[in-house]
Amino acid sequence: MMRSKPRSVRKRLIGRYVVISLVLVAAATAGAFLLLRRPAEKYEPGSNLAGITRELQRNLPEDYPRVRFVDVTEQAGIDFRHFDAKRSTQLPEDMGSGAAWGDYDGDGFSDLYISDIAVPLTASREELAGATGGNRLYRNNGDGTFNDVTETAGVGFKGQGMAAAWADFDNDGRLDLVVTAYGRLILYRNLGDGSFADVSTRSGLARHEGFWAGVSWADYDRDGDADLYVCGYVLYDFRPEYAGKASKQYAQLIPYTLNPASYKPQRNLLFRNNGDGTFSESAEQAGVDNPSGRSLAAAWSDFDLDGLPDLYVANDVSDNALYRNLGDGTFEDISHPAWAADHRGAMGLAVGDWDSDGDSDIFVTHWLAQENGFYWNMLRSNLSDNLPDEEAGTLKFTDIADMLGLGQLSLNDIGWGTAFFDYDNDGRLDLFTANGSTFQREEDPDRLVPMQNRLYWQQSPEDGFFDVSAVSGEVFSRSRVSRGAAFADYDNDGCVDIFLVNHQDRPALLKNVCPDANGWLTIRAESASGGRTGLGVVVEIETADGKQRREIGAQPSYLSQHAIEAHFGVGPAKTVDRVRVVFPSGAERTLDDVPVNQVLVVAE
Repeated sequence: MMRSKPRSVRKRLIGRYVVISLVLVAAATAGAFLLLRRPAEKYEPGSNLAGITRELQRNLPEDYPRVRFVDVTEQAGIDFRHFDAKRSTQLPEDMGSGAAWGDYDGDGFSDLYISDIAVPLTASREELAGATGGNRLYRNNGDGTFNDVTETAGVGFKGQGMAAAWADFDNDGRLDLVVTAYGRLILYRNLGDGSFADVSTRSGLARHEGFWAGVSWADYDRDGDADLYVCGYVLYDFRPEYAGKASKQYAQLIPYTLNPASYKPQRNLLFRNNGDGTFSESAEQAGVDNPSGRSLAAAWSDFDLDGLPDLYVANDVSDNALYRNLGDGTFEDISHPAWAADHRGAMGLAVGDWDSDGDSDIFVTHWLAQENGFYWNMLRSNLSDNLPDEEAGTLKFTDIADMLGLGQLSLNDIGWGTAFFDYDNDGRLDLFTANGSTFQREEDPDRLVPMQNRLYWQQSPEDGFFDVSAVSGEVFSRSRVSRGAAFADYDNDGCVDIFLVNHQDRPALLKNVCPDANGWLTIRAESASGGRTGLGVVVEIETADGKQRREIGAQPSYLSQHAIEAHFGVGPAKTVDRVRVVFPSGAERTLDDVPVNQVLVVAE
């Protein structure tokens, strides 16, 4: 049964924390807000600094969900190994890769594209051509298995693959695919016969060289075409004299060539869709090039609820950035005024309305000893009484990770892919983090140190989250060097599943065996334009237990993309009282008394 207390209760619960935050903001600049909250003592991994772990330790409640995840990778026919080669101890090799779910053939089942690092950076052209690795496309057969169709589809890029994302950029009703890599960008157009054409040069993407990481689609200018934002990481430059040198990242000594702080940031790109198969790069003119940020992930979401997608960028060893969409093709940088300019090692992003108050919140995975961040959107919190008059009603975020049980648990984690998702279908969003070290193994420097991934169950907005990894299947007891994490209900059984890309290892398709007692509803939207695939569509549902809200395509994870749909758990409800679907054009559709346990397609 969903448990939700009135907003006034949550106000009292969090109000004390916000008042303290406001005092800190008044005492220094907004950019120093999170730095002031850090303890002065140096944190040593594994230590119990000032009793933090004792004071914040929480026992698992008796009513935790009895849900198991099982590894079905082999049974599903996914025969793939990431970076099946020897590392050359360089940054681009250790950062990748991700995966993307998308129904490219329109049969109602999400297909899977996996990025790969085919060869080390030291490989010759001949070695690259002869390598067996490379990006792969697996077609979903609809029976729990997949076929490798990479060759016939023509999407087997070979190189240092990073991210991938699906969208219908030409509005022909079929999903196209963009791929990022160290060195270049690739755009594949879906021809509708199971194959794709490489249109990177014609589209204008191929001319941009750089260290490209996360990528996200959205119709930011509301002209009816899907636009593209690309994260640039660093201006990486390998020189032989760098080998063997070390530098510091947050007081930790690491090889110079593996430290992002050793290199200047790479600017980001915004490709405006011209509607004729070409794109114009306009990040600087729009004000979102973020030249000082080492960017890894970006999320399009309407954070201020004005009907326009805003942009949040996760930056490594540089300030995160929040850009407010002004509706005229440009953006306002409100990173510091909105208290969102956190300066930590940000990698992965999750976006969702975790407390069902009607606005989008942000979860950020971080590097070692920094805690993951949970940025609560205060827009609908009724806490403006604590703000100065000139800031009343403005967009503000505050990090409440420790309050929710998500902070100190992650001190020893290095987090990457992540997502909000309702894995037990109880009507409350839960969380997952993919973890894996950037440190080399002492006994085998050719490989990186593995870590355990974490599954967090949300008991309620008042009680927060609990780490349920140890009781949710043997798969969580395995240590991996995980990077990308992509989420989809690949078998359409109503339980959201997880796909993990593991560095120098086989991936993991984790099937969710969730309880039949709880109902679910999945909404797939067909827009009349703007990519036609539902990106940017807002879906709201209402049951006797309350309201829920999703933005389709708002979550980027790390170098990955989740299924382009809105999944809702509804607990014991047999019907959803109301479904409201708002399209990017402003058009709305409302459906009443919708039976649960179905995939529902809603057309504009």
